[in-house]
Amino acid sequence: MRINKKSVTAIAAAVGISVASSLATAANTIKIGTFLAVTGPASFLGDPELKTLQMYIDSINADGGIDGRKVELFHYDTGGKAKEAVKFAKRLIKKDRVDVIVGGSTSGSTMSVIPLAEKNHIPFISLAGSVKIIDPVKKWVFKTPHTDRMAAAKIFEDMKKRGISKVALISGNGGFGKSGRGQSLALAPNYGISVVADESYGKKDTDMTTQLTKIRNSNAEAILNFGFGSGPAIVTKNIRQLGIKLPLYQSHGVASKKYIELAGSAAEGVRLPAAALLVASSLSNSDPQKQVLLDYKNRFEAKHGSVSTFGGHAYDGLLMALQAIDRANSTDKKKVRAEIEKTANFIGTGGVFNMSPSNHLGLGLDAFKMLEIKNGNWTIVK
Repeated sequence: MRINKKSVTAIAAAVGISVASSLATAANTIKIGTFLAVTGPASFLGDPELKTLQMYIDSINADGGIDGRKVELFHYDTGGKAKEAVKFAKRLIKKDRVDVIVGGSTSGSTMSVIPLAEKNHIPFISLAGSVKIIDPVKKWVFKTPHTDRMAAAKIFEDMKKRGISKVALISGNGGFGKSGRGQSLALAPNYGISVVADESYGKKDTDMTTQLTKIRNSNAEAILNFGFGSGPAIVTKNIRQLGIKLPLYQSHGVASKKYIELAGSAAEGVRLPAAALLVASSLSNSDPQKQVLLDYKNRFEAKHGSVSTFGGHAYDGLLMALQAIDRANSTDKKKVRAEIEKTANFIGTGGVFNMSPSNHLGLGLDAFKMLEIKNGNWTIVK
């Protein structure tokens, strides 16, 4: 099964999908299923993810499809609710009979769907952050975003370089926040760091000054917030309002211009680990990701505005799935699953992926960049 040459050029030749000289006779469509949080508190994740999937599938189809087969997207909006994710995943599998699922904006929705993917033997590439999605390894489940464990490790590395040994932790009480908190608590001792305060907040909370006042009264030397949505921006503003001068770290859950817009000037100086996509133009010309990142960034921003790492995760998942279908020369689910697991030197927006039977993410810590917000924009920490 080969992808039309024009499509490859349009979507990124660097991903290594083979090119055919002519199209075969059209057959049934290739069905890509997705469930995303396009509305609701996690819409800043799901909205760019859906726009990315639609944009690249439209481009592929406009150029003739894959061996004359159109790629069809089946999408449902979960609103960020795990119960809705389960309902829609069942529909994708049983009614729509999709070939691959690329989706799951949040860790909670992804975790709720994993049993269905495993039971029904359907390749599932998640777009969510929790390390629990792929550790321990599940046969039919993969993911493209960096994990919360990786984020905590990257942050603690930076803290250690700055001589920080005492940290206050504050986290959202959703799936991503809870998992990130757990990983932070587990990893901190490995870096000689003590967690001297441990607070949390709910997704509907609009003020975290009570928790942050407790943190101010601790002997913390820095603050780490694990969360996504509006919560981290509120935490950031409240910290500044309370006059707390401690270094503030956020997770990759806020790797979007939306966070800077919500937090405003309070975001100045915040550090976080993120994919290189946010600083693509600052990369060396010898960086293997640079051209892929710029191609995606320019295409997305020309149509939809500011790019985010979350749309990039959808790009990685879609292209990875199509590359696997191409190598398998089939949409047979067992063959496609096996080929996803063999993904090697896949240059995506999140890094260079190398998967294996024991690693269903395939990224190392070097796939993260440590960024600092300066003058309302992203900069690489030297």
